[in-house]
Amino acid sequence: MKMGPWGVLCAIYQLVRLGVVTRFAFKGDYWQWRLHTAFGRGMPRSRWTLMRSVLEYGLWVHQVRRT
Repeated sequence: MKMGPWGVLCAIYQLVRLGVVTRFAFKGDYWQWRLHTAFGRGMPRSRWTLMRSVLEYGLWVHQVRRT
């Protein structure tokens, strides 16, 4: 699935779902692990790059959950 309007909506849905499942504890173990595995060499400098990578992760989650 491409990152078109439908892909963005699916990604946002999955990110919100993950937030609900983890009770939005973004400083918790899961989200800290996720940050370290995704950005182990440092956070992106550009906010656009960070946002795009988060949306790509949400889209990946959506694709994995569909199969």
